Amino acid sequence: MELFKQTCLKCSKIITEAYSTSFTLGIKTLDRKFHAPIYAIYGFVRCADEIVDTFHDFDKRKLLADFKKQTYEAIETGISLNPVLHAFQAVVQEYKIDTEYIDAFLKSMEMDLDDHVYDRGLYKEYIYGSAEVVGLMCLKVFCEGDAEMFERLKKPACSLGAAFQKVNFLRDMQSDYQERGRVYFPKVDYLNFSNNCKVEIEADILQDFDEAYKGILALPSGARMGVYLAYVYYLKLFRKIQGLPATRILMERVRVPDNAKLAILLSSYVKYRFNVI
Repeated sequence: MELFKQTCLKCSKIITEAYSTSFTLGIKTLDRKFHAPIYAIYGFVRCADEIVDTFHDFDKRKLLADFKKQTYEAIETGISLNPVLHAFQAVVQEYKIDTEYIDAFLKSMEMDLDDHVYDRGLYKEYIYGSAEVVGLMCLKVFCEGDAEMFERLKKPACSLGAAFQKVNFLRDMQSDYQERGRVYFPKVDYLNFSNNCKVEIEADILQDFDEAYKGILALPSGARMGVYLAYVYYLKLFRKIQGLPATRILMERVRVPDNAKLAILLSSYVKYRFNVI
């Protein structure tokens, strides 16, 4: 069983490396003991997200329902022949990740199966399930059973997840609307997206970044560098988006080049080593 578990964890690592260079860099700068469980969480989240975002030629609703059923079966029985789910359930069991977080995440994925006009309530619910609970799952791993630390860092972890997701919404506005018919921001008309509207959204994101930063400073040392790196990367992406007019956001997907990611890694490491983050 241990060989099977380790093989499944490697599958989640491969998925992470294939889909996100930025998160892979962040994970690699965590203490080694956190690598496998965070890869497992990312692998689980990525598979569900792929179902609703890219499997256009298949019955997404059925695929997600099957994935959801297999997830709960894996957690209940402690085994799955799906490598990603077997790795994930092992992490859920070891770190006592609340089923409530998994419920909320899968509910947000289900929301993506339907066309929604997002009001403030639905928007907050979607962000909580799609991003904030992912941060809470990772925090469970980082706290290693320290309940007091977990409760103290819950709010900043949610803020970090929310900031990342909102930046993604801005970055992906064009593809979300044109390929999937989605606009997540409440009361935003894609065809009349203005600079004033963009500025309001950015102010909200900055509040999330500020709250998240306080929590990063209080993380265990083995987790701080990796989370800080992800924070700096997304803040860099956010600043790049912030410097562009609304019309550009609707025309292209803004990204941080690979050489800039390497520079972020090096500068973040130096700041961390000299304790100036």
